Amino acid sequence: MSGHVPTAAINPGWPVLVARLCVCLVVLATLLPGPASGEPRGEPKRVLMLHSFGRDFLPWSAYARTIRTELEQQSPWPLELQEHNLLSARFDNPGPEAPFVDYLRSLYSGRPPDIVVSVGAPAARFVQKYRAELFPKTPMVLTAVEQRLVNRTDLTDSDTVIAVHNDFSAFFDSILQVLPDTRTIAVVIGASPLEKFWLEEVKREVKPFENRVAFVWYADLSFAEILKRASALPPHTVLFWGLMSVDGAGVPHEGDLALRNLHAVANAPIFSFQEGFFGRSTVGGPMHSIGASSNKTVNAAIRILGGEKPADIKVQPIGFASPKYDWREMQRWGINESNLPPGSEVLFREPSIWERYSWQMSLIACVILIQGGLIGGLLHERRRRRLAEVESRQRLTELAHLNRYSAVGELTTSIAHELNQPLGSILTNAETAELMLKGASPNLEELGEILADIRRDDQRASEVIRRLRSVLKKTPFEMKHIDLNETVRQAIGFVAAVAHGRGIALKYGTTAADLNVKGDAVQLQQVVLNLIINAMDAISDAEAKEREVSVTTNLSGASAEIRISDTGPGIATGDLKSVFDPFFSTKPQGMGMGLAIVRTIVEAHHGQVSAANQSSGGALFTIRLPIPRGRPISA
Repeated sequence: MSGHVPTAAINPGWPVLVARLCVCLVVLATLLPGPASGEPRGEPKRVLMLHSFGRDFLPWSAYARTIRTELEQQSPWPLELQEHNLLSARFDNPGPEAPFVDYLRSLYSGRPPDIVVSVGAPAARFVQKYRAELFPKTPMVLTAVEQRLVNRTDLTDSDTVIAVHNDFSAFFDSILQVLPDTRTIAVVIGASPLEKFWLEEVKREVKPFENRVAFVWYADLSFAEILKRASALPPHTVLFWGLMSVDGAGVPHEGDLALRNLHAVANAPIFSFQEGFFGRSTVGGPMHSIGASSNKTVNAAIRILGGEKPADIKVQPIGFASPKYDWREMQRWGINESNLPPGSEVLFREPSIWERYSWQMSLIACVILIQGGLIGGLLHERRRRRLAEVESRQRLTELAHLNRYSAVGELTTSIAHELNQPLGSILTNAETAELMLKGASPNLEELGEILADIRRDDQRASEVIRRLRSVLKKTPFEMKHIDLNETVRQAIGFVAAVAHGRGIALKYGTTAADLNVKGDAVQLQQVVLNLIINAMDAISDAEAKEREVSVTTNLSGASAEIRISDTGPGIATGDLKSVFDPFFSTKPQGMGMGLAIVRTIVEAHHGQVSAANQSSGGALFTIRLPIPRGRPISA
């Protein structure tokens, strides 16, 4: 028996495993992603685009540009776009086309294009005429061609037509709706064979309007003459722009240059149904939509390149789109927006100042609102302050009045003494006069002297009462120009008797200059009275040996100054900062309001009051009041 073991005996199921592995590889290869469906496949598709007048000749150049862009965007294949121009259509007497046919034949004989797209009627006529020679089996899309210019009898199963329809009647009707006062329409159309065809078509379709407006035809004029006439058109005239590839003098014109030159000199609005001119020089109206025709053209071309039979792609002629108008031209010619046909769209509006500077205007508006709010708040606060000031002055007046009553109460004995003296003298003199009159021969001269004494005492008593009334009288706070020296003198006169009765020398020294300040005389007298009474109380309480109160007025810079000093014990150092605080008092029965009222009154007069101790002893109160600017100070 041999020691060799067969492989099948070791792993009898290996063929099955290999088969299963192969199946898995096949399935995996099937599931792996292939080329993206959106990526181009195969060789590029050759597209030949034939222009009627040239690549830059409006309006067909706008169609070609849109078609070219959309083809490149939508095509699932790479494209090889080739473009050629049929320049013979721009001339009044086009030359032979054989050289151009030979050129195209030599160019595409080896490899014809996959599709031919003709743009405009001349290009459509050309490819239909030379199909058999140039592109017998190549499918064609005839686009941007008016339906009346399509040769239906020469169409084959390889042709698709994207036609448009020029509804001149509807277009002229829209002009008269927008400008109902129109009396004349000047028609600008060139002199090439194609333009002559359209001239006759326009004349045929506008016959129903001839009873409403007059038509002027410029087809047989040179363009220079057209410009001359367009610059001097009568009122209520409009210009209709058809096409100008060659003028009546046989001069060819490039692109829309002719229209721009006309727009520069014309004194009337220009209308055209071609969207390619819109936004440059024309007012607008119902127009052919370049986008609509181009979309249908691209759709048909892609379907044909994809294998669909051209004859099966049927597209109805495309009419005018909804009216569009240029806002700038409307403003220039005074066209009312309410006259536009229903569904019209107005483009190229110049943004208003708000639209142009929206965020700046919003910021300015916010700033103005904030400023207005701040100003309003400040005015409200100012009014509140004024009301508060008025109320404060009223309270000050009431408090000062109460304080004056208190001061007069302290001076009652002195006042009674002042009144008793003149009244007693009056009584004595009256009795003496009465006895003299009872005598046999009264001395008239002596009686006259007695009456003079009575009059003098009466005036003295009246002055006491007058001063008392002026102090007690309740008057509103009133700022006016006063003589500070005289005001202080009157206050001193009121307390002079009190000082004499207490054995206190009351001295008054005044400056030679007239101190004219602005203030309330009654309240300033109350300030002086309060300080003098406090000084006399301090001297009386301390029983000082030298009993003297000194009051002086002088000029200190731009301020009038009142200084009231005494020979009392002075003010405790710790109390100097508190003497003017409300309810602060060193008197056992004092309310602590006298000096607080003094400070309040002085500050209401925009002044300052201070307290200090003299080096020689006693207290010194200094009041400074501003002298109004421009107020003369006389010496």
